[in-house]
Amino acid sequence: TPCPSRRRSSVLSSLAPASGPTQLGGVARSFGILSTFPPTESGIATFSAALAAGVIANGGTVDVVRCGATPPLEDVSVAGTLATDDSRGLPAPLDVLNATDVAIIQHEYGLYGGHDGAEILDTMAGIVVPTIVVAHTVLSTPTPNQRYVLEQACERADAVVVMTETARTRLTTCFEVARSKVVVIPHGAATPPALAPRAEPGPTERGPRVLTWGLLGPGKGIEWAIDAMADLADLRPLPHYIIAGATHPKVLAHSGQSYRQMLVRRATSSAATAYVSFDDTYRDLASLTDLIRSADLVVLPYDSTDQVTSGVLVDAVAAGRPVVSTAFPHAVELLESGAGLVVPQRDSAALAAAIRSVLTNPDLAASMAAEARRLAPDLSWTAVAGRYDELARHLLAGRQPVRP
Repeated sequence: TPCPSRRRSSVLSSLAPASGPTQLGGVARSFGILSTFPPTESGIATFSAALAAGVIANGGTVDVVRCGATPPLEDVSVAGTLATDDSRGLPAPLDVLNATDVAIIQHEYGLYGGHDGAEILDTMAGIVVPTIVVAHTVLSTPTPNQRYVLEQACERADAVVVMTETARTRLTTCFEVARSKVVVIPHGAATPPALAPRAEPGPTERGPRVLTWGLLGPGKGIEWAIDAMADLADLRPLPHYIIAGATHPKVLAHSGQSYRQMLVRRATSSAATAYVSFDDTYRDLASLTDLIRSADLVVLPYDSTDQVTSGVLVDAVAAGRPVVSTAFPHAVELLESGAGLVVPQRDSAALAAAIRSVLTNPDLAASMAAEARRLAPDLSWTAVAGRYDELARHLLAGRQPVRP
């Protein structure tokens, strides 16, 4: 059943995009962030750490209330925790958040306690400063309780951030959320923006390098990319497909290395066995950036048709790399101007055709890389943090924060 349309008027969502990092103009606003945090291995932990670093780079300050027992990140004050067995004398979470100018709550189902993370609603009820909810997942077909939890979190917030127009449309038409509260701020990129064309290797140095990276687990669709590479055995020189990343910790705990082992068997039994490799080496940001920029093409073969944000996608574009992706919502939106090609999910033939087009057409690859570089500056975390600061300024102008 189609979602009913709702009134389209907007206040916060009409905020003009920043052309670069927002300078604080001498006003050092303070932010509280409630989230998982490194060294926890999760996309939201990485997101929160990068956003905190961007805020600090722009002159602001950050206090983090972490979910779970994780040690602090350098230069960021982890001032509280929701883990009752690991408080170690830290202040109560609400005291930390209410002592800042603006609280940022990362929302994801299962991130907090209770059914679908419902316990976050009790925490939010005690926050008295302006509050921003960042909605990382906006499902097209939520369960009744998932709908309730997200709608109530948005109701308690002063503003709701989503990272794509698709997510905003879905949230304001399929959920009871006021469009006037919702603003789009893109996902930032961990990799520094690529502002100049890469120095390409000579034609005899190596074959083209195709890359997929990130934590591995079912739903990543890498099996379809392996099948696609097997269809490219006639290319000369042969491409090299690198699958980089360890198994996701939650997948490892639940089903061990079964997904990775399935991928290895699939590669070794196919025509692609000689030019598919697996690399689970841990990489810091510098080495990850080098790996991404060494690629001639990044492939995101994800199975999901529901994914409204992808940090890997943003990192690939920010690094100036052409992308071939399946048609999940974030990819459809970010790549529509020409930085990549989009194909259906679970279709190895379509993946193979798109990869072949990029690897055999230098002009196409160059135009895709150029468009990626054009998009890159607005995807830096300092630019993204500037957008959050502008939103915070807007909220604070509307009301003075109440101190407990």
